[in-house]
Amino acid sequence: MRTISSTKELIAARSELKGSVGLVPTMGALHNGHLSLIKQARMQNDNVIVSIFVNPKQFLPKEDYERYPRREEADQKICTLSGVDIVFMPQSDDIYTQIEPEILAPKNLAYILEGESRPGHFDGVLRVVLKLFNLVRPTNAYFGKKDAQQLYLIQNMVKTLFLSVNIVPCDIVREADGLAMSSRNGYLTQSEKEQALALSIALKNASQAIMKGERDANKVELIMLEALKDLKVDYAKVLSRDFDPRETIVIKETILLIAAFVGKIRLIDNLWI
Repeated sequence: MRTISSTKELIAARSELKGSVGLVPTMGALHNGHLSLIKQARMQNDNVIVSIFVNPKQFLPKEDYERYPRREEADQKICTLSGVDIVFMPQSDDIYTQIEPEILAPKNLAYILEGESRPGHFDGVLRVVLKLFNLVRPTNAYFGKKDAQQLYLIQNMVKTLFLSVNIVPCDIVREADGLAMSSRNGYLTQSEKEQALALSIALKNASQAIMKGERDANKVELIMLEALKDLKVDYAKVLSRDFDPRETIVIKETILLIAAFVGKIRLIDNLWI
């Protein structure tokens, strides 16, 4: 496995690769959720590149950029054991310059849900993803469904900018108790981890109601809110998979989305119905 930090070296290394290339973009602090993306990329491509970059452009001023977990040595070992061919670990100066074109997420999608709480967040996400696509020129790129809004916006960018990359959505990986895996879970105390289970419980309760025949989106949202009553809830929504409001649940066309604070830590989860 090669570890590369400069964009020039990455471009040179990419030109030497033969066959298909799978890209797994990450911000490091790798866990089993990331591993599932890497394993899928390894199965479906001749070459696998993992990027590890804590992107400053997607953090708001008061967010946790400075203290976001960084475990570079452990991450490299995980990538080696997972059969990754190249790990790209740039610094911010390698990715960004003083004069940059603006990359803006669509307004109707960028300022709802995650974007309402984190204005400008998706502009930063799309900017770095577009740069990674241009550097790596991947055949396939792998993103987790847990960041459902991010996934949709990336798919939209690929479609509307006619990018030559196939986006592969990957299922959420959960702890044995149901908690969706996240690098931010490491911030939680044991008691907070138990409180955080309310997110997956809310989705489970809503799913059970839907399986029993409930189709009223407002009622399903209330079921989720009841399970989340002990947390500070950012949102608990039932939307179409195109992120449009939905009054009636349609199977295979709906997504349930939650964001809530456990202590000071904001967590997200969702369920595709």
